[in-house]
Amino acid sequence: MISYGLKAGFFGAAFAAISALGSAGAQAQASPPADTVYLNGYVYTADAKDNVAQALAIREGRIVFVGSSQDAKTRVGPQTKIIDLGGRMAMPGLIDGHMHPLGGGKSLTGCNLNYAALTLDQTLATIQACLDAEATAGPDDFLVVNNWFRQKMLPAGTDMNKGDLDRLKTSRPILVINFDYHSKLANSRALALAKVSRDTQDPKDGKIVRDAAGEPTGMLEDGGDALVMAAMPQLSPEKTAEQNLAFGRTALDALRRQGITSFLEAAAEPGEMAAWATLHKQGELTARAHLAPKLPTDGDQTADALVKLAGDLKARFDQGPLQAEPGITLRNAKIFMDGVIQAPAQTGAVLAPYLVNKGSTDKPDWQPGSSLGSLYVNQERLTPLLIGLAQAGIDPHLHTDGDGAVQVTLNAIEAMRAAVPGKDIRPALAHDELVDPKDLPRYAKLGAIPVLSFQWGAASPDQVASVKDQVGPKRLPFVEPYGQILKAGARVAFGSDWPVDPLNEWYAFQIAVTRSDPTAPGKLNADPGLSIGEALRAATIDAAYELHQDEVTGSLEPGKFADLIVLDRNVLKVPAEEISKTQVLLTVVGGKEVHRAEAFK
Repeated sequence: MISYGLKAGFFGAAFAAISALGSAGAQAQASPPADTVYLNGYVYTADAKDNVAQALAIREGRIVFVGSSQDAKTRVGPQTKIIDLGGRMAMPGLIDGHMHPLGGGKSLTGCNLNYAALTLDQTLATIQACLDAEATAGPDDFLVVNNWFRQKMLPAGTDMNKGDLDRLKTSRPILVINFDYHSKLANSRALALAKVSRDTQDPKDGKIVRDAAGEPTGMLEDGGDALVMAAMPQLSPEKTAEQNLAFGRTALDALRRQGITSFLEAAAEPGEMAAWATLHKQGELTARAHLAPKLPTDGDQTADALVKLAGDLKARFDQGPLQAEPGITLRNAKIFMDGVIQAPAQTGAVLAPYLVNKGSTDKPDWQPGSSLGSLYVNQERLTPLLIGLAQAGIDPHLHTDGDGAVQVTLNAIEAMRAAVPGKDIRPALAHDELVDPKDLPRYAKLGAIPVLSFQWGAASPDQVASVKDQVGPKRLPFVEPYGQILKAGARVAFGSDWPVDPLNEWYAFQIAVTRSDPTAPGKLNADPGLSIGEALRAATIDAAYELHQDEVTGSLEPGKFADLIVLDRNVLKVPAEEISKTQVLLTVVGGKEVHRAEAFK
């Protein structure tokens, strides 16, 4: 079992004990002076013992000393930059093990519903305002609306269909994208351009939602959006590349401010990967970029063909061993196993049917329905694919939302371990929103890494309305079971899934600890959650392990790259309810400052 925590009475001895890590004193005097020395801080190292120090020194992008301020001063030379932390907390830079940053940058532009809880009239009014602001747009130019929060519409239970969008004063096609990116709503004009009708078949990896008469409602789940997406006017390659660079720059600015120094771009498309490569070439990359291209498992390609595709992309984009300067790796491949467990989509693959209300709103009667969600890759296809990826040295990174998808994936990982014994493959299961209790210990046994989005573990109104009754009381204890997975021995990594949620890592860490939404009382279930130390490790050293960079990042230790952040408060000591208010004052990647807040002088 992996168990981390900050022990009472530990800190007093830690300042002295950690000095040994930096070979202080006389030995330090013989070393070349540091480029930068940080003094008088609370330096949380996230090392194997969760040591805390006062100071650290950096030379040529690497940490050369961690220990006391007195000993750190022996590293100071005529050209050394000295930064007085003034008692502030420094810690390793955050490593986000699952996000979509280029999409995040894009989501911050254009027509945006901003994840807000809106009535139908408010939603339509916002979209109409976007249409009015684009008076020169052509009749076939799509309006794409970002960050609709379908499950938060007011009053509770409100939903939209194409008829609602058709009321807007426009003849343009419209596509409204739900915050989770698994559901999209098209108006009639968009469906007509895409030639989506009652006779259109559902794809293998999604569905076109239909009414009782068999007509499309406009709602498109997962791969059900393919025809509509294909119907959008295509920009020139040059214009697309220009936009992607702009989205990447916007994303990097947001990452710096959050203290994110490494990230995994999950489900990266070729154009997105090319954008990151260009930003790196131009010296604009300010975080370590790990790319996980999406494998097109919705087609008929064999496992060998999919492995070759991943290998070809790796040969094109992977830059080899990590350097102090942030670069790009491609050592992961993304596989979508299912959708989401939230109603009304319920495309997450589950082991027992979702419950449906066979009573009334006033007198509900929740009984098993007929839906088990959607499993996009079955056991017979997944197992050889994971074995092939392992043989090629590529880590599978799988979207697994429902307990059925989790179980099938763990089965395939078990077969992969047997077929490729001893190989250092680090398979990751992203989200794990519902897990069968029998599968909890299998993560640790199989070396499978749950990459969890902690912010979903609260009893937020949308989560309660769209999950609690639909899974029922027997399964509810195992919804968002982060504490249970950790206590079962798994190495837990954190992934924000931005822009599925607004980018706020510190809010997510607070939810990991409190399991409570500050805006809504109560808890979703009795899962114990994590300590703040466990949450921080999930976003530092354990996420570094997920991405095969734990030998050079993830903790503040001599020899590792100087990826670190300085905070406006000590999150290990403040009340848990204040963690979400944390501001990052300084972000350093490979020894270079990439963000400095006005408040940090």
